Amino acid sequence: MRFFPMLLLCLFLFVTTASAQKQPLLSLEDAVSIALKNNYNIQLAKTNSTIAAENVSIGNAGYLPVLAATASTSSSIQNVNQTRSDGTVNKIPRLHNSSNTFGPNINWTIFDGFAMFANYDQLKQLNKLGQVQERDTIQSTLASVISTYYNLIYQTKQILALKEEIDISRLQLRYASDRYNVGRSAKLEVLNAQVNFNTDTTNFLTQLQQFNTTKITFNRLLVRKLNEDFSVPDTIIIQNQPVLADIIAQAQKANPAILEAQINKRLTEINLKQVRALRYPLIGVNSGYAFSNNKTPAGFTQTQNTKGLNYGLTASINIFDGFNQIHRERVAKLQINGAEIRTSQIRQLVETQINSLYIDFLSGLELIRVGQSNVEIARQNLSITLEKYRLGNITPLEVREAQRNYLDAQTRFFNDQYQTKLSEISLKEITGSISLN
Repeated sequence: MRFFPMLLLCLFLFVTTASAQKQPLLSLEDAVSIALKNNYNIQLAKTNSTIAAENVSIGNAGYLPVLAATASTSSSIQNVNQTRSDGTVNKIPRLHNSSNTFGPNINWTIFDGFAMFANYDQLKQLNKLGQVQERDTIQSTLASVISTYYNLIYQTKQILALKEEIDISRLQLRYASDRYNVGRSAKLEVLNAQVNFNTDTTNFLTQLQQFNTTKITFNRLLVRKLNEDFSVPDTIIIQNQPVLADIIAQAQKANPAILEAQINKRLTEINLKQVRALRYPLIGVNSGYAFSNNKTPAGFTQTQNTKGLNYGLTASINIFDGFNQIHRERVAKLQINGAEIRTSQIRQLVETQINSLYIDFLSGLELIRVGQSNVEIARQNLSITLEKYRLGNITPLEVREAQRNYLDAQTRFFNDQYQTKLSEISLKEITGSISLN
């Protein structure tokens, strides 16, 4: 009966392995392609960018005239009591009066202190801002997809290491049972080996649960069925060491935060032009063609029909507004100064992030090199320790210690690979150059 849990685990591992072999392999290229097509954040960003592009028009900026057709009608019912100049009295009960007017009208602002030019420039800058925000959303979403994908690879490597740990614990349990059966060890040694085996089994199942939870998160990023099954490779490839100066130069040209700060600074400069436009006169022309029909039975003229063209010119200028104009211009200049400070601050912040990530990346490369060697040494040490235990030359505690050292060395090595890859992905994201590798 004491081997029953082991048999159950063997059956579970067999079913899990068989199921994993049936799972379709999802490549990183396919995952990115699915995310670009389905991800909600990307779809919303593209929609907002399209809206900003649609808003860029001379009509929206105020260049073009406004043409409208108007129609109005009014009626009244009155009781009229008139005394004429000759002394006669004219009484008209329930007199119906009516007036109807309709026709097209055009209004066109031909000068507004150059505000329409500033408005058009503002719309173009908002369009650029929308494009930058769209690229930023795409880059950040792809970074999340790629990071989660490599997280799954990292966890896959952990699962494989824990499977190997279980195999070693199973072997140790077999050795302990054999030694107990021939009277070379106490039952306590078998029980300790069984506890170790059960502990390793629990760690494996916990890691497997975390792996399946991460798969659900990944499917959510790809906007597909949350329980859709798939498998990933078990290899993390780190690219060659980039040049720090090249990364910083690329970030200055393509980092979304820097580009947004530059556009926002330009928007504050445009705002100052719009505010200054209020100092100039506002000149507009208007014209229209009207048809009217009036009926007034009690008047000297009972009906009157007119039609014709009307036109005019309007002009206005702000003479005094309680010094508000001066206040608005002063605030607009302060906003420009604030935008310049914010741009410099973001540049420094981005450069700081790049330097930190670059140090992490270089350290990670060195840790990977050392870790790979350490894993091999720990593997050899474990192999020698198991053989000595089989021969009865060392204690179970020494075997367990060698086993834990081997697993810890693997875990550190896998984690160093994963963290270095995350630094690489973050460096690409901050420079707006996310790729599939």
